[in-house]
Amino acid sequence: MSQALQHVCDEIVRAAVAEDQVFGELLPRLMQESQNEPPAELNAALPRLAEGIAEAPPNLGGWLAVVAGSWVENGADAGRAGTAVVERLVEVTAAALAFGDAWEKAGAGDPPDMEQDQPSQQALDVVLPELGEGGVTAMMSWFSLHQFAMAACTMLSRSPMVRASVEEREFRVFAAGQAAKYLGQMAYVRDLLQVLDGERLLVLDRASRQGWTVTISGIGDNFQLHTLLAGALQGRPGGMPGEPPAPEIVASFLDTDLPSKQIVTSPWNLVDAKGEWIYNEGVPADIPALNGTRVVVLDPPSYSRSFPAGRRFPLMPATLTIEGMHLAEDLTEWWPHIAPANNPNTG
Repeated sequence: MSQALQHVCDEIVRAAVAEDQVFGELLPRLMQESQNEPPAELNAALPRLAEGIAEAPPNLGGWLAVVAGSWVENGADAGRAGTAVVERLVEVTAAALAFGDAWEKAGAGDPPDMEQDQPSQQALDVVLPELGEGGVTAMMSWFSLHQFAMAACTMLSRSPMVRASVEEREFRVFAAGQAAKYLGQMAYVRDLLQVLDGERLLVLDRASRQGWTVTISGIGDNFQLHTLLAGALQGRPGGMPGEPPAPEIVASFLDTDLPSKQIVTSPWNLVDAKGEWIYNEGVPADIPALNGTRVVVLDPPSYSRSFPAGRRFPLMPATLTIEGMHLAEDLTEWWPHIAPANNPNTG
């Protein structure tokens, strides 16, 4: 990396870890020095930033996480700092939840706004009786959670490697979901933590009894899954009847942005092996597995559903690949385990 960028990276990480007040002067310098650097130079600097993200107090590490996220959005490799961001987010989330819980126990009304308000002695005094010496860290975590959440969304969106590196996934998903009641962006973190990569699905057509094995990666919700299945199967040889979505619509659910808003209509009801609806608002990870494989059953739509084209996570490219077609006679051992559709609007 350039000597100037290396120097300011070293200095700002040192200042962040030491809680040196010079951090405030170094932050704009870091942003200025990195502004016109190519991705290769940013890649070289990211591991040093990752050290600061991991070690600095949350109120300073959060700023380093935001800078790292902005570099990734400008072409740097998320793998150079993404794991550090996601790992630190777990710690910051836990402390922020402790702050929120202590605030509620104190009966002090609505907690401070994470993004609009700032740390204060008044806020600290509310949680000190419950948190004691941990109060300061909890308060700083509360007010920096939005920075770590924003950076984590970028890292998780851009890098399958970062997504694959997540450990104790169920716990992290749960914690992010708990934090979402305080910060809406944590719902995005929760769902990004559940993204499936290289996941095989068995897709079955109830009417014809045929099916397909598909592999998905980087799909952020079931609106996306639904549309990509339509693009892969409708009007294709060996696929499903019907007119496929326009190529530009399919591309908008893969890795391309549309120049203007367009509307998509669902061609099917998606149902799981237990007969429960697979709601478009959910994520593929919600689909239960049968004998180790997630199953999607295609039924005729019970009513028309329309939604805007495009990916929920614009920074995350997606793929859906048809790996093979299965004739009805190939699936005779599967169908006895597939329940009839359970219409939630009846019964």
